Amino acid sequence: MATGQKLMRAVRVFEFGGPEVLKLRSDIAVPIPKDHQVLIKVHACGVNPVETYIRSGTYSRKPLLPYTPGSDVAGVIEAVGDNASAFKKGDRVFTSSTISGGYAEYALAADHTVYKLPEKLDFKQGAAIGIPYFTAYRALIHSACVKAGESVLVHGASGGVGLAACQIARAYGLKILGTAGTEEGQKIVLQNGAHEVFNHREVNYIDKIKYVGEKGIDIIIEMLANVNLSKDLSLLSHGGRVIVVGSRGTIEINPRDTMAKESSIIGVTLFSSTKEEFQQYAAALQAGMEIGWLKPVIGSQYPLEKVAEAHENIIHGSGATGKMILLL
Repeated sequence: MATGQKLMRAVRVFEFGGPEVLKLRSDIAVPIPKDHQVLIKVHACGVNPVETYIRSGTYSRKPLLPYTPGSDVAGVIEAVGDNASAFKKGDRVFTSSTISGGYAEYALAADHTVYKLPEKLDFKQGAAIGIPYFTAYRALIHSACVKAGESVLVHGASGGVGLAACQIARAYGLKILGTAGTEEGQKIVLQNGAHEVFNHREVNYIDKIKYVGEKGIDIIIEMLANVNLSKDLSLLSHGGRVIVVGSRGTIEINPRDTMAKESSIIGVTLFSSTKEEFQQYAAALQAGMEIGWLKPVIGSQYPLEKVAEAHENIIHGSGATGKMILLL
């Protein structure tokens, strides 16, 4: 290693597997920004379920080993590469993607994936914006093509993407029903834009939703399709659509359930968005920050040393309440 090269702590993955493959190292070279890149001193980094799928090697995108997970960091610009003139050292920023990985003291990012963080949001909140808000925006506006006055059920509304979906849907004039699995989760869902909330651990909660949305629900944002998709189809209105944001396995459905209602099942992944789409989403979300409807709710917080525990809990925990983050 070159003399004088600055070193940092970072989480490294040398082989795909369970949470135990996440190794905290303190001998990682701090990256140097090249053309159109910036280096960010990381204060907080969001933990997203997709990072556990990538780590286990079961996801469609496999990074080259070894790698550092994490895309949603918030912090301060440390250094700016050539032609990245939108930023200067000291700027408070957040990202929707990183080049070198976010579970680290410093992260390298392409300048078009970096956004100014308004003073009214702290770094923890900045680290909760990336994947959750951009995904929720894509699901509602791009994939579901929501119209003001429509009804939306956010199935699993108390986690990062769910709360983002509630806040965006409320700002866009929708009628929002949410579900959560704990009392605390239900309370937070109501505080963040939902008009009604249901406990998805109750045996008859689907009947209660049917009673409230008697014409059927126009849009369902689905976080756990392998459990809920069949029930979702029974809840839809004519022309209704289920937007599949998350799924952890297979499920049997009856395609006939889509016929009479002419309903749709639409998958969504943030990584399919073009650069232009990201800029469009960012403009809408930036407005949400300025106006005040975009307010990330922070859930459990972990130091970098406890990253394996964070990965264990985001999948096997007792129900999300707010956004999980790593603190640096």
